Amino acid sequence: MSERSVSKQTQEKRWYSVLAPEQFDRDEIGETLAEEPEQVVGRTITTTLGDLNQDSSGNNTKLTFKITDVGSDTAYSEFVKYELTRDYLRSLVRRGSSKVEASITVLTTDDYRVRLQPVSLTTKKADRSQEQAIRRVMIDQVHEAAADRTFEELVDSVVEGRLSSAIYGDAKTIYPLRRVEVQKLTLEARPEEVAAEEEASVDVDTEDVTVDE
Repeated sequence: MSERSVSKQTQEKRWYSVLAPEQFDRDEIGETLAEEPEQVVGRTITTTLGDLNQDSSGNNTKLTFKITDVGSDTAYSEFVKYELTRDYLRSLVRRGSSKVEASITVLTTDDYRVRLQPVSLTTKKADRSQEQAIRRVMIDQVHEAAADRTFEELVDSVVEGRLSSAIYGDAKTIYPLRRVEVQKLTLEARPEEVAAEEEASVDVDTEDVTVDE
């Protein structure tokens, strides 16, 4: 392909500014190139909390957004994932201590299905029963947080560290802790997707019912 052909194709494409959702103040999080607006929908962009807030203390936190709509030369997105960097997580681990993890799927008050993965780091090696008790606290705290929060409120509690602090406050009475973090939060299903799954499940259950004649 000639340089002229490549240049012509590039000129036919447009740059779209990608904005974070209102929850993150509609800040610009990047740009994406496409020939048609519909090609932009569904793309994801990952940035750091540090870049978003202009605060280097958030550089260990990655945020992923998915483009859901396009208008003129602007693309609008929704939040889909919060994740701590691997390097940061590795830096938290100490020899002779325990790393207690959990993976919990919950439904928020506005019917978003979300998976959270908290992790607790102890000061020294905990025994198995203590690790189990700490894991139970993490599970209970995540369920409690989702039970009275919308998706946006749950995300805020993770990003701002309030959920980690709540887990720390309860779990430190079981065994001394050095750190508690939510290492990942992932949006698994939106309300309409959850409703469709439930409807499909009901339909299957109904078909399985046997009527005695």
